Amino acid sequence: MPRILGVDIPGKKRLEYALRYIYGIGPNNARDIVAKANIDPAKKTDELTDDELSRIIGIIQSNYRTEGDLRREVAQNIRRLISIGSYRGVRHKRGLPVRGQRTSTNARTRKGPRRTVGAMRGKEARSEARSESAPAKA
Repeated sequence: MPRILGVDIPGKKRLEYALRYIYGIGPNNARDIVAKANIDPAKKTDELTDDELSRIIGIIQSNYRTEGDLRREVAQNIRRLISIGSYRGVRHKRGLPVRGQRTSTNARTRKGPRRTVGAMRGKEARSEARSESAPAKA
């Protein structure tokens, strides 16, 4: 498993797919990096020489923002949106979808699991709720 910029990339995969394990490098960036480094994209990452690895690392460091720097930048952008009180910032703050998706149904990824609100039906459920809310007598 070669290590590039602090990330272990899988050794048994083709280089252009393995580079995608680095945060900030997607399919297009991976293809561009492999082309700039003059390496066969079908080559497995375990087969890379030290020279090829250093070329890849140099290209990524000089031309792309990845891992910690990119995560920090994204977090700063979200904090800025929240602080200026924009609509997108408010949606981030409340944990709701930011890009205009519907929320009356779906949106469970952002909203989390359902929390039932309202009356409980059935004697068992009511007695259970009462026993949980009543203070324990000693």
